[in-house]
Amino acid sequence: MSNGGGRSVGAWGYRRRMVFANAGSLGAAPGKRDELVRHLTRRSDHLREVGCLLYEVGVNDADPDTVYVIELWESADAHRASLALPEVQASIADARPLLSGAFGGFQFDVVGSPLRDGSAPAPS
Repeated sequence: MSNGGGRSVGAWGYRRRMVFANAGSLGAAPGKRDELVRHLTRRSDHLREVGCLLYEVGVNDADPDTVYVIELWESADAHRASLALPEVQASIADARPLLSGAFGGFQFDVVGSPLRDGSAPAPS
C-alpha cells in the first residue's frame, strides 16, 4: 500500500522505500577466493545506472572458500533487469571458472533502519 510519497506501508505498518535486498554466498573453487573477490569488486558504473544502491563483497577467514555479497537495489525488478545486461552476463561468464557451484542466500524487502528517519512503525 502506498502513502503517495514514494514509500509504501508494509504488512506490519512500517513506512519504507521500495528497496530490495539480496544477500548471498558464493562458493569459490579451491584457492580461487581472492581472484573471485578481485573479479566481483571491479568497478562497474553500469550497476549504479540500472538501480544498484549498494554492492558489498566480503570474506570470512573461517570459511576460506566462500565469498559473501550484499546488494541493495531500487527494486526487485531493477535487480532482475540487471541480470539481462550484456555487461553483467559477461561478468557472470568470466566468474564461472572461479566458482565451485555452492550458492546460498536470501532476498527481502527492506522495511527500515535505525540509521535513518522513516523506519518507525506508522501510527495505527
